[in-house]
Amino acid sequence: MKYSILAASLAASAFASPSHNHHHHHHAKKAAAAKVEKRDASVVTTVVVGPTATQYVLDGKPVDAAAAKDGLAKGEYVVVGETQPTYVPPPPPPPAPPAPSSTAGDMKAQFIEEAVSSSAPASTSTTAPPPPPTTSAQPTTSQAAPPKSSAPAQQPSGGTGLTANFPSGKIPCSEFPSDYGAVALDYLGTKGWSGIQYVPDYTLASEVINEIITAVSGQGCKPNAMCSYACPPGYQKTQWPSAQGSTLESIGGLYCNADGMLELTRPSHPTLCQQGAGGVTVKNDLDDSVCTCRTDYPGIESMVIPACATAGESIPITNPIESDYYVWDNKQTSAQYYINKKGYSVADSCVWTSALDKTGAGNWAPVNLGVGQTSDGTTWLSIFQNLPTSTALLDFNIEITGDVSSKCSYVNGVWTGGSNGCTTSMPKGGNAIVRYF
Repeated sequence: MKYSILAASLAASAFASPSHNHHHHHHAKKAAAAKVEKRDASVVTTVVVGPTATQYVLDGKPVDAAAAKDGLAKGEYVVVGETQPTYVPPPPPPPAPPAPSSTAGDMKAQFIEEAVSSSAPASTSTTAPPPPPTTSAQPTTSQAAPPKSSAPAQQPSGGTGLTANFPSGKIPCSEFPSDYGAVALDYLGTKGWSGIQYVPDYTLASEVINEIITAVSGQGCKPNAMCSYACPPGYQKTQWPSAQGSTLESIGGLYCNADGMLELTRPSHPTLCQQGAGGVTVKNDLDDSVCTCRTDYPGIESMVIPACATAGESIPITNPIESDYYVWDNKQTSAQYYINKKGYSVADSCVWTSALDKTGAGNWAPVNLGVGQTSDGTTWLSIFQNLPTSTALLDFNIEITGDVSSKCSYVNGVWTGGSNGCTTSMPKGGNAIVRYF
């Protein structure tokens, strides 16, 4: 099938101070099995008080949102250049914990979104959108009962040898490195890999990568490919090349060289997985399982890295130390997770498009979670509605408790700290619990 290429741009919404040090998390969905054309790009951050909206562009011309969504559903379009909320830490908090926030203006950190523009057909632009329907006062109990998965949300097994150094250049690309900490995601159909990017013009001397072809189900890791992988909950991958996309696409994973052998792309980190700062746990007090899915970043940037907690289970969430994590466009980045409805299997949750719930799971999951530790040792945690991508509502409540500076929760459809989300912080050495109930 011949695909048309749509670009989706978001008009940003945040409460920000001019003195804030904005950290960006660029999230671009590449066209599957299609060459990403080289194009000049500039990044513009728009920070305004207001709602968010998506504009679709085809061949440089705006496309009606309804027509774009219909084409996407039929497989006629592929989205490229889609931006996602990013985590932005503010100045350090005062010594004494502040009183719980009651308005959006009191939020101690924000997520902002970026628009990438160019003169090529796959260009994006921002526009002042109309206000979206409000959902802050609508209880989740008003939602229809969600569909149920055919299988429990069981965390994929594997990931032994977390402390073993990876023998660069010694393991065939056809062999998934599960003995070195990596967890195979067999449900994706890419031979266990969380994402594969074919980069035919890449060499060790490359400063940028112009051609990026994203693998689809049924394809595998082969020469001239970056092969990304998942790590167990509480760990994250260590590998990505210094050369990144020429138009700011992120690229990550081990490199499959011309001899068909896997090579480290960050030899300074000889193990495939590492822990972050720690201290952040998901506690599932529901009577059903929940999958919290992290974006494969840097890499294909789909939300495929699972942290699935069964009923009554606690599971660690990776808290990146931003000074030792991926830098995008000279900016430090944090982790972004997608919180799915309860009872969904990992294959129905930790994917871009869920066959079970196309408008309420995967990329369209109701709620995002952002986590990251900044250079002063402060961990910032935010939960927020996945707007404008999704208007789905979560079928349970969330609260962040523990050694945190302020209350942050989503209870019966109502947020503390703002109309669509809230943020809190945790000091170095502290513990925070993201509780589902």
